[in-house]
Amino acid sequence: MLAAAGCGEEGAPSFESARVASVADGDTVRLDDGRNVRLVQIDAPEPEGECFGRAASRVLADLLPPGTTLELERDPRLDSRDRFGRLLRYAHTRGRNINIVLVERGAAAPYFFRRDRGRHASELLEAAEDARSARRGLWGACPFARLAPGRGLDAGPP
Repeated sequence: MLAAAGCGEEGAPSFESARVASVADGDTVRLDDGRNVRLVQIDAPEPEGECFGRAASRVLADLLPPGTTLELERDPRLDSRDRFGRLLRYAHTRGRNINIVLVERGAAAPYFFRRDRGRHASELLEAAEDARSARRGLWGACPFARLAPGRGLDAGPP
């Protein structure tokens, strides 16, 4: 099911096709080949114990139902895997970068682990500012949520 499509250029992003099996939470997807993908450069509230967590998971599940074909983008500026072995990728489907869509909808916020900024960092920050200004998603539901891309999201209690 995987079709790697490298760019051949040093430092260029690479893409591979994959299919969604399920959504684990607001920023993690399980693939039908058993791998897990952590959507890179974003952080969604945890489903248990964090404001908007269950809603964020539903937003991602609505965007990526089982069977959805994804183009997974590896950012050469960032780590390839996290400490849990999950792939760190941007997920694209139907011409949309799902990482950015989640931030636009207020279901996630930019998160720059170790303050490393990937190739879509500026777009993510702009999307977050727009969502926060419009009070979309967690920005309207979670009074204690703060936009701090250098730290993981803390949306506050449910």
